[in-house]
Amino acid sequence: MNTLRPGRSGPPALTRPDGTPVRVLVVDDDPDLAEVLSGALRYQGWEVRTAGDGATAVAEARALRPDAVVLDVMLPDTDGFAVLRRLHSVRPDVCVLFLTARDAVEDRIAGITAGGDDYVTKPFSLEEVVARLRGLLRRAGMARQPADGPRLTVGDLVMDEDAREVTRAGELIELSPTEYELLRFLMRNPRRVLSKAQILDRVWSYDFGGQAHVVELYISYLRKKVDSGREPMIHTVRGAGYVLKPALP
Repeated sequence: MNTLRPGRSGPPALTRPDGTPVRVLVVDDDPDLAEVLSGALRYQGWEVRTAGDGATAVAEARALRPDAVVLDVMLPDTDGFAVLRRLHSVRPDVCVLFLTARDAVEDRIAGITAGGDDYVTKPFSLEEVVARLRGLLRRAGMARQPADGPRLTVGDLVMDEDAREVTRAGELIELSPTEYELLRFLMRNPRRVLSKAQILDRVWSYDFGGQAHVVELYISYLRKKVDSGREPMIHTVRGAGYVLKPALP
């Protein structure tokens, strides 16, 4: 496992919107791994707590109110999916990065469907975990890109980036952080066909191991929220990708 070395130049620090440190809960029953992960995250200037089982994780979440959770799928008293359901009752908008030693497609789908935002497969590098957490936190509104504009409009679909609100024909659309980032990418490239690889690179900020089904899953989520009961705006271009276009009048 790679380590993060002090003194190395890197991306700017992320903080919460009020300027206080990002809060992260690391849940893994391997104390050595949990300590190494915690050290890497504290190096980012974040406040970090650890838990070795599901019950402790929920108790720590109640106390810490974390912005993100690094959550092992296999725990001694339960599994990570059950813990995630309990965490969402404490902190509904928390970002969750699953750790798993399993690499089956079914596990990936199960984690995403359960409400997880991302996952890494063991063994992994600390740089990878940090990069993915930073991506999740940015999508959740923990930091803004300096070049971000305040408002995007495609047809009757409007995204206010300052308020992080999306409306269609004046009706508010509730989106998860990942759904929001995916829609923003589509709205910044209207009428342009975007491949699954391009979407993975921009929205998830890494190569998802060729598992394009994650893009398909989130496109389906967006369609249910953006296009349901309306003229469709999100279109599939077979063999090429997806395109967002204004609805036909």
